[in-house]
Amino acid sequence: MLERLLKPHPNCLAIVIGRGGRLSSNSWFPVINLVWLFWVFAAPWFGNSFKWSQLLITYASVLPFLWLYLSAWYRDRRHLQRLTAALAAFALISVPVIQSWSYIIYASVLLMYERPPRTALMLLGAYMAAFVALSLVNGWPLLGTGGAVLTCAAISLINLFFIIDARHDHALRLTQAEVRRLAASAERERIGRDLHDLLGHTLSLIAIKSELADRLFERDPVAARRELRELHTVARDSLAQVRTAVTGIRATGLAAEQVSARLLLESSNVALSGIEPIGPLPAEIDAALAMCLREAVTNIHRHANARQVQLELRQEPGLIELRVTDDGCGGVDPRRYGNGLQGMQQRLAALGGSLVVESPAGRGTTLRLRLPQAQQAAASPQARASDAAPMQEPAAAVIAHEPG
Repeated sequence: MLERLLKPHPNCLAIVIGRGGRLSSNSWFPVINLVWLFWVFAAPWFGNSFKWSQLLITYASVLPFLWLYLSAWYRDRRHLQRLTAALAAFALISVPVIQSWSYIIYASVLLMYERPPRTALMLLGAYMAAFVALSLVNGWPLLGTGGAVLTCAAISLINLFFIIDARHDHALRLTQAEVRRLAASAERERIGRDLHDLLGHTLSLIAIKSELADRLFERDPVAARRELRELHTVARDSLAQVRTAVTGIRATGLAAEQVSARLLLESSNVALSGIEPIGPLPAEIDAALAMCLREAVTNIHRHANARQVQLELRQEPGLIELRVTDDGCGGVDPRRYGNGLQGMQQRLAALGGSLVVESPAGRGTTLRLRLPQAQQAAASPQARASDAAPMQEPAAAVIAHEPG
């Protein structure tokens, strides 16, 4: 039994419910719930007539119960229904002897698993009917029997709701994974088509030009030199087109990044209220805001301990501002911000923009990402700087901090 607990089956109910592929804090609750066996140990001492034989039988019944119960939770789920049926029968048989219906509760809860909800409810009703019939045969008080039935039904229904929610959550995760897989597959196909259309014709032309120049090299050096010059021009144009295509592949749209942010945050139970569209943005601004939003959401997911995130996109005369506000722990020190905020600051400064951080301790964090309109960004000398160029505290980037 102890070995079963220490080395559970990978497909056991405890691991599946814990959703981790291994034992986690959620999958230890079957063991934690054994604390309610206190009533089994206490029942013989508080009964109408104390007998040592009854005490020994009661305590001896704990071992087969533990074997059935832990096996149901930590063995392969293929055996779950048989083990649950055995535990339910054992609980009914033992009630008249041990004068406690604690085993009935454990069996009732396990009846909810690995079955459709309607079937589980029908089995629970039949099991409670059998328990009531046993109670009437033994002449137990109706008040106590009714309380036992209500307790079993309430705990079982709570577990059933938990199971239904877990199934819906699992289906949602599968759907999200399939959407991401399809999106990645479509993107790979698009990249393949773009590269084929872009490079196929160019490489064929380069092959023809180089072969022609090789043939003309001895007979007509002037013509061969002309072909080589044209070949050089074609190669440079092809290189420029490839760089443009790679830049487009790397770029991420703000709308697409918002969807990714929602998936990431909702996976950790963080609510996200989204951006109201204000029309198409210039490509440079859209890509910069998207990458900054990705970094901001990643920081919130890892460090903020937030429950709500608010995104707001504003367009003012000559200025576009994206605000990312969370209700997390705050307290970001403007003198000790990490590489993530530095990268955002550099990315915005390269387009003539700025980053403002407001992070009072215990009251969340607000990031304000400001960028000038396209014509102003183009006029800025920083707009021609490389996205990854090093920067020494640019004047355009402002980090503000409000003390808590």
